Amino acid sequence: MKRREFLTAAAGATAAATAVAAPAIAQTAPEVKWRLTSGFPKSLDTIFGAAEVFSKYVSDATDGKFQIQVFAAGEIVGTFQAVDAVESGTVEMAHTASYYYVGKNPTFGAITALPFGLNPRQQNAWLYYGGGNELVNEFTAKHKIRAFPGGNTGTQMGGWFRKEIKTVEDLKGLKMRIAGLAGQIMAKLGAVPQQVAGGDIYPSLERGTIDAAEWVGPYDDEKLGFYKVAPYYYYPGWWEGGATLHFFVNMDKWAELPKSYQAVLEAAAAAANVMMQAKYDAVNPAAIQRLVANGTQLRPYSSEMMQAAYTAAQELYGEISAQNADFKKIADSLTAFRDQEYLWFQVAEYTYDSFMIRGRKK
Repeated sequence: MKRREFLTAAAGATAAATAVAAPAIAQTAPEVKWRLTSGFPKSLDTIFGAAEVFSKYVSDATDGKFQIQVFAAGEIVGTFQAVDAVESGTVEMAHTASYYYVGKNPTFGAITALPFGLNPRQQNAWLYYGGGNELVNEFTAKHKIRAFPGGNTGTQMGGWFRKEIKTVEDLKGLKMRIAGLAGQIMAKLGAVPQQVAGGDIYPSLERGTIDAAEWVGPYDDEKLGFYKVAPYYYYPGWWEGGATLHFFVNMDKWAELPKSYQAVLEAAAAAANVMMQAKYDAVNPAAIQRLVANGTQLRPYSSEMMQAAYTAAQELYGEISAQNADFKKIADSLTAFRDQEYLWFQVAEYTYDSFMIRGRKK
């Protein structure tokens, strides 16, 4: 074959191969556009920002072919409608705290954080290596949802109060914005739990519609200005020792994705999960110092109040477990994991942290 004939034949073969390969590539990397509804306002840059981190990761990893547009709470549906919107297919996915849906099923409450449950590291250990993710998805599948851990706030603060709370008696009749299972525990102690979206907490405290409110921690709480209308800031938030946010995906939409996109989505959720905790740990120290400088009165919950809440929590779990097998399965797994984890944490983590805290004070 002459050189010119060879080059012409080679060029033709290359063109033919390209023509065959192009559709295959297109099939494995389709253009996909999804909508994600967040359970939070844009002003909360760490919680809302986790969904933006997730969306950017997915876009970058697919060369922009898989686009997920993030909407703040209220832009498509409200804070307390996100899971229903995913289940019905109104949106492809949501990023929210599942305990907002404890009224739908108490098991949703245990998915975010079981009061007196796990700390943040233990929560991730249970989810990824203790069977937690499998149990969560076994439950959410009943609502046509696939769930991925999507951030942790760390141990939260115990709420803002308009007046000082010294004993359990002081909780009687107190109207407190508090979500999920924690609200039911507070009710056992005499408080009156209220479900109020984040953006409505400040005016509700200011008007006296509620007497107290829990939200997240110093960085986010400072942004919402609670210290201006409720000076007493209690700790710890025993109901959220390690609160996990989740990305909830409609199962039908998930099944339509190529496996490569599914892998990217799962990796993006894991990246957002790490980012949220790291950022809160970085920004909370300065925030709590600013709050105190602005007149915030830090108060620990008394041992009496902590023990009363713990006892009420165990009673509640027994009552729910007797009627709800899904809740019992998750609560039992999580509690058994917690007890084993603290055998280890008391040896290394607690000892080290206690020494370092004492040393810092010197």
